[in-house]
Amino acid sequence: MIENQESQNGKINNLCKKDVEDKRNVLKELCTNNADYFSRDSSENGQRLYISFLAMNDAVDALWPKISNIEAHVSEFDFDEETPGNGYRSYLHVVNLAIDLAIDLNKKVLFRRDSVLFRKTTLTKDVESCSHLLTSLDICLKHLETLLTWSDKGNLFVREEHTPEELLTKCGEINQHCFYGRHLGFQYCDSLKNILQFIALSMTLFSEVYYSQGSLISKATNSVMSTTKYITDPEQRARRIVNISQNAEVDFCKAFWFLSETELMNQLPSIVSNSVAVSKVIFLPPEPLTITVGEEEIEIPVPSSHIGQKPIQIRLISHKIRSGMLGTKNKTQLEPPAKGLLIHCHGGGFVAQSSKSHDGYLRDWAKDLDVPILCVDYSLAPEAPYPRALEEVLYAYCWAKKNSSLLGSTGETVVGAGDSAGANLLLCTTLKCLHMNIPPPNGLFVAYVPTGIHFLPSPARLLCMMDPLLPFGFLMRCLKAYAFPDRKSKRKTTNSNSDTESFEEISESDLLELQAHKSPISDTSDTLTYGSLSSNVEDVNNGNTADLTVSDVEKQQKCVSEFLEKYVLESDTETDGAKISVLKQGSSSTSASNLDNSIQNRVSAMVSNLKNHFTKFLGATESERSLTGAEKFLDLDVDTQSNMVDKFQFTVPKDHFLSPIFATDEDLKKFPPVRVLSVHLDPCLDDCVMFAKRLKKVDNNVKLDILNGLPHGFLNFSLLSKDAYEGSKVCIERIRELLNLDNLPPPQ
Repeated sequence: MIENQESQNGKINNLCKKDVEDKRNVLKELCTNNADYFSRDSSENGQRLYISFLAMNDAVDALWPKISNIEAHVSEFDFDEETPGNGYRSYLHVVNLAIDLAIDLNKKVLFRRDSVLFRKTTLTKDVESCSHLLTSLDICLKHLETLLTWSDKGNLFVREEHTPEELLTKCGEINQHCFYGRHLGFQYCDSLKNILQFIALSMTLFSEVYYSQGSLISKATNSVMSTTKYITDPEQRARRIVNISQNAEVDFCKAFWFLSETELMNQLPSIVSNSVAVSKVIFLPPEPLTITVGEEEIEIPVPSSHIGQKPIQIRLISHKIRSGMLGTKNKTQLEPPAKGLLIHCHGGGFVAQSSKSHDGYLRDWAKDLDVPILCVDYSLAPEAPYPRALEEVLYAYCWAKKNSSLLGSTGETVVGAGDSAGANLLLCTTLKCLHMNIPPPNGLFVAYVPTGIHFLPSPARLLCMMDPLLPFGFLMRCLKAYAFPDRKSKRKTTNSNSDTESFEEISESDLLELQAHKSPISDTSDTLTYGSLSSNVEDVNNGNTADLTVSDVEKQQKCVSEFLEKYVLESDTETDGAKISVLKQGSSSTSASNLDNSIQNRVSAMVSNLKNHFTKFLGATESERSLTGAEKFLDLDVDTQSNMVDKFQFTVPKDHFLSPIFATDEDLKKFPPVRVLSVHLDPCLDDCVMFAKRLKKVDNNVKLDILNGLPHGFLNFSLLSKDAYEGSKVCIERIRELLNLDNLPPPQ
């Protein structure tokens, strides 16, 4: 399967120049033929088609010199000859796919234009959109040529004398609308195109409800009307998405991504993924922690930045119940402890999601790797910006190292694995360990990781101008919320154990909002509050487990859970591998025949319910309020040219605990073996390539994989897309290598 992926990469990155030249000639011939045909058509649509085909022809001519110039340099930026991939290559691939799209569209017009069933109006819009797409890609390649002159050979990031503001000013010329309209997702694999289009549609519908005023009934009515508008008019949808990206606050991003945390969506993994014997939420109290290294006792700082000392939420996932695990009282037929332990940190742009939203692929990992997985649900920005999450991950890692027996592991091999923001936190945690003389993880697996929290100009970062999941505005807001929080709302920091002394500026509703990123816990959830370590360790080792109580944090989370009380499927728990579905009173029972439905039908039903709950959820959580400045910009009747330079102008310090790309060579030499995985269409691709190149330069045991056709965050779609599922299998293989490094030779 990995060999097949490498074969696909070879096709992407080694396109024969003759084949590309042949495509260009075919497209120009088709455009000329169609333009000549419609030049004689005096109707409005006929003339629009004529002009669009001419514009498409001109765009192809403009693209070609830029393509040749970039192709001459692109190999300079690869990790190695066996792993061709960087932002320059990605754009060449996108242009190639756009040319294929244009050829297919031209052929469709050519073969149907004389038919009485020729849908001139629809195809006119398709052709116009395609011509805009090619023109915008030409402007993108112009920017890439500029970046080539701004950077040193082999460096995907520009020299320091060139600022992000320069690039943002130039990027204002790019027409983003064409990437979010009729041809949204054209650059991705077929199994993900419909999913990405649904997410884009959901974002527009969600924004209508989120920013609407009035009663619940009026919001629901507006939502129904908007559904039809955005489905039938892709241009309206594109305009809305671009406006959201440029003007919506980070709270909107959090609220939209929170939908993956609802109990409704949490049912998906239990339906289509592997069952697990253990899925426990554990709260670590903020108490002193030391770790012994040789004869030295190292004190681990208790997380206290921004929000004071609060319990740290972790989740233990295991396919088997193992001896010594917390909560194994009266359990029989226990498996022996595993030699390995996986520490997982989830993605979400530092502002959203949790281990529960990543539960789908984590269940598969737990089964295939056959080791316990400890997930860290770190606190989120902007309420808990840097360095709060880093403090919590470091504390949880050290606690796990010291108490691996309570997690069903001997702790012989501890591997860190994370995606996106979580991967960044693991790299930074490793740096912290090295600086504190704490043994780092035995290996690291990081997927599509942003190693530079700055907006470092690079070709791949420009891909966010067309990314449906991580548009430019969302990326910048997440980075700013985590690394450059609003100083006016900065919370007091204290080392006191009091839950109130450090909250002079925080209301009770703020605390609930802060905890909203955690997975809602129902009454039937398997939740542990880890009490005094000294008392619990002895009890567990004797086969007994201390009494478990419901924590204050759990009560706060329950408030969030109550918003979702009308969902059909309230909770799903698993005991010793058996699933128990609890149905709400008044709902129909689930028959055995329902379990035979296809995955697609079950997912479609859940998606339909989710759309219906957009209005209900927001109606329950938002009171009527006046429109903010950002909300007024989201009005589709307003075509604002917002100044992105002013909006996103902020300075992030070159802190290697924030941006590991700035780590010294001496630190990188001490890193454990690292496996880096990214995708050709990832805005963070260049971050991954450059970090892997730096590790390789200091002779680290590093390997880089770059997958084809998948978006940033593809692991969250592994249950819905065959290609994303195959990508998850590559991740499993790389983690397995790290768990068994003693049996494998270093990569050549």
